[in-house]
Amino acid sequence: MLKLYAMFLTLIFLVELVAAIVGFVFRHEIKNSFKNNYEKALKQYNSTGDYRSNAVDKIQNTLHCCGVTDYRDWTDTNYYSEKGFPKSCCKLEDCTPQRDADKVNNEGCFIKVMTIIESEMGVVAGISFGVACFQDIFREVAFSENS
Repeated sequence: MLKLYAMFLTLIFLVELVAAIVGFVFRHEIKNSFKNNYEKALKQYNSTGDYRSNAVDKIQNTLHCCGVTDYRDWTDTNYYSEKGFPKSCCKLEDCTPQRDADKVNNEGCFIKVMTIIESEMGVVAGISFGVACFQDIFREVAFSENS
């Protein structure tokens, strides 16, 4: 049983290692994928509450941003044609921006999201490394007790 446990720990360690390497190697593709999906969510945005629209609203409210690169991204959407900017773009809490660019946040959300991800990457890598080493220590202990 101890050998089986050690083999599972080794397998988990290897999977974590491969995931970290793949994430590092394909980080630019991950960025592009996020940007493309965010642009798609903007184009399909509606106020009926589907999960993509809720995600866009949550990001824009939390990060105080508007659009992908800037607030002008909204001008190419059907939602803007019908209603103007969404309320989640507002600089102030209770505003109705319609098409008034002075009432909305100017900075785009993509840059803000990428800045947050990159600033927290060291913490995530450190924790992942710590967990992986901890698992490796348990694997070594399991193998040494079994010998």
